[in-house]
Order: sequence, then structure tokens, then C-alpha cells
Amino acid sequence: MNIAREDRAGRTAEIKVTVGESDYGEAVDKTLREYKRKANIPGFRPGMVPMGIINKMYRKGVVAEEAYKAASKAAFDYIEQEKIEYVGDVLPSENQQELDVENNTDHEFIFEIGLAPDVEMELTQKDKVTRYVIKPDDKIREAYRSNFLRRFGKLVDMDEVVSDEALEVTLDNGEMNIADAYVGLISMEEDKRKPFIGKKKGDTIQVDINELYPTPSQRASILQLKEEELEGIDPKFDLTITRIRKFAEPELNEEFFKEAFPAGEVADAKAFDAYIDGKIAEDMARESAYIVNFEVRKLLMDKAALEMPEEFLRRWLFVINEGKFDMAQIDADFPSFLDMMRWNLIQKYFAQKYDIKLTEEEAVEEAKTMARLQFAQYGMSDMADDMLTNYAHQILSNKDEARKVQERLFEKKIIDTVLPLIKVTEKKVTVEEFNTAAQEIVIQ
Repeated sequence: MNIAREDRAGRTAEIKVTVGESDYGEAVDKTLREYKRKANIPGFRPGMVPMGIINKMYRKGVVAEEAYKAASKAAFDYIEQEKIEYVGDVLPSENQQELDVENNTDHEFIFEIGLAPDVEMELTQKDKVTRYVIKPDDKIREAYRSNFLRRFGKLVDMDEVVSDEALEVTLDNGEMNIADAYVGLISMEEDKRKPFIGKKKGDTIQVDINELYPTPSQRASILQLKEEELEGIDPKFDLTITRIRKFAEPELNEEFFKEAFPAGEVADAKAFDAYIDGKIAEDMARESAYIVNFEVRKLLMDKAALEMPEEFLRRWLFVINEGKFDMAQIDADFPSFLDMMRWNLIQKYFAQKYDIKLTEEEAVEEAKTMARLQFAQYGMSDMADDMLTNYAHQILSNKDEARKVQERLFEKKIIDTVLPLIKVTEKKVTVEEFNTAAQEIVIQ
């Protein structure tokens, strides 16, 4: 067996492996004996087919297959022994010649690899990113406060329509009478809500259902019909208000605090304001950290300036997807794919340089954090630790979800390692200023 490496243009290399009969002959004989044992050919008892016939029928194909297996294994062993860093996978070269199994016993196989670029960088205080400290305003505080309180609010009866109340109405057009229809003003645009303002229980106005509700599904819902039943119905109705209700936030009293904070951590209005400020600070810090991470990633990507074997990777993507995507489709997503591969190489560099590893305990804690955020979206912000732990293990039991957790945690550890090595400047901004800055950073 002979193995040679030849570096080529475009950051690729060919691994040429020449195998002889001594490399694959034993495997060929073993396979053919197995064929003989299983062969079912008319005129011969099972297992009694002459080897000459077996050779004539199968030998060429078996030689080609076993020779390739031997060459392929040798190529991978060579790459490992020589510590060749590559991206993508090992592919048969386009320069591969057809085998002449009939006349030759030595066969050359050519494999192609995309060479991974070397990652080398030194970080100093000249490398800078900005950490935005977001200053919450009264508008943000009120939005957080209202969002929290709405989870414990209720509908109360009102005497008059003021803005966005919920109405129970009767609809009558002479042909149809619907006694318990619902009209939610909160979901309506201001111009459509305007005729209702100032109306009281018992008042009647004329409405055009087609104008009030733009989609067939909405009209069918209020008229309590199927969409296909709408055709031919007179859309003009007399609408009589039978009940006016408005969503009211709860009073900040003892009953509310016991319901909202059963552990007793918040028991008065002052503590509630502090709780809301804390939640705002958590969310703002998370938003700011996301942008810092994005900036660090961009800094490292620009500093590394990794040149990738692009043409090889395009071909590799086409081959592994087995024709599911044409080259135009591959090219459409190729820039983001290259960035992903570059970032993976940079992370690997820092992981090796600073001996960064993941532990099972860290993965569980990261999954718990993800679970906590998911529950918080549904207003469940005070989940017991044992429940979060159980949910975290459920997440990690799913291979795809576990991979996402590990990738997220690994990137976080890389960022945490890099931040002390560079200059991080804090800048106080309003929410609007942060949103503008974040958009500019992400678009760059």
C-alpha cells in the first residue's frame, strides 16, 4: 500500500492511496466464500455452487468494493496520524479514474479533503466591544407592571363604553337575530371602535358586519355561522348593547399579594415596584448580553479572517444532500453556512487554548435556565427547583434539544473566556437608543 498527499488550489488536498492484492485479497476471498454459502443457483444444491462460477459472477464487483474499503480506511488513518485538520468530510476526488479490475491488481483511489484554516489570534485591550446599560423609563415600567397585573385581573361591569371594552350584544337584521354575540373593541382599529364610544347598555346602533370585520372567519364567528353560510346574508344589522365589561387590574391589597406571591416575598406596593424593577433589569441585561455576544463573535470572526475551501464545501453540501438541493439553493444559504463553520473553528481554537469543557451539571443548569424562561412566558415565574430540574432532564433526553443546549452553553463559555481579554466599554442608553444600536450591529 502506498499513500501520498498532494495539496491543491482552493485550500484542498488529495490523498492518493494505492492498494494491492495483499491489502484487500483476504477480504475478497472471505466475501466470496460467504456468497458461495448463500448462493441459490438452479442446478446446484445450496452451498455447492463451484467457486469458479461465484468468481465469474461476483469477483469484479467484490474486488472493487473491498479495495475501496481498504483504501478508504487507509486514507482516514493517514489523516488521523498526520493530524490533518479538515472541514466537511472526505470525498472521492473528481480526478478518480475508473478501475481496471480485469487486468490490474493494484488500484489507485483518490480522496479529496477541504483543509481547515489555521486559527491564530492574540486579544488585547485594543480589541473593543460595547456593553449597553439600558435605562428603563416609565413607559417600560408601566408595560411590565400592566402585563403582570393582567394575569390576576378580571372583567368588571361598566355603565358606558369608554375605549376598549368587551361588549355582549344582540344583532338583528330582520331575518336573523343573534342574542348573545360578542364584540371585543380591544382588537378593533380606532376608526371602527369610534361609533361605540359613549354608548350605554340598551343603546342601539346600525353596523355593517362586512365593514366591521374584514375577514370571512371573523364575520362567521360573530354571526355564529360557517364561512360557507355567509353568502346572501344582509350584512347590515341593528346592534343592541346588552352588557359592557372592561378588564380591570387587581387592587394591590393583601388578597392580591397572597395570590401572586404565595411565598410572601412581596407583600406591599413598594416591594412590588422593586420586584417589577428587578424583572426589567433581568430582561434588559439579557438583551444587552445578546448584543455583547454578537459583537464578540463578529470581532473574533473579523480578527481571524479565516479563508475556507469554498468550492470544495459547495460540492460536499451537494453530495451529502443527495440531490435534494441544487447548487442555486446551496448558494443562497452558503454565506451563513460558511460563517457557522468559521465560528465553530474559532470556538474549537479557544476551547483547546483555554481547556474549556462542558460538564453534565452545567448542561442541566443551562437547560433549567431555558425552562425557567419558557415558563415565565406563560406567567409561571416561580417554579420549584425540583420541577425545573425534572423538566431540564426531559429537554436533555431529546438529542436535538440536548445538542442545542450544549451549543448554547459552549458558546457562552467561549464568550465569558474572551471578555476579560478585551476592552468592554459600558454605555448607558434608553430603550429606543438600544434598539437602534442593536439593529445596526446585527445588520452589519
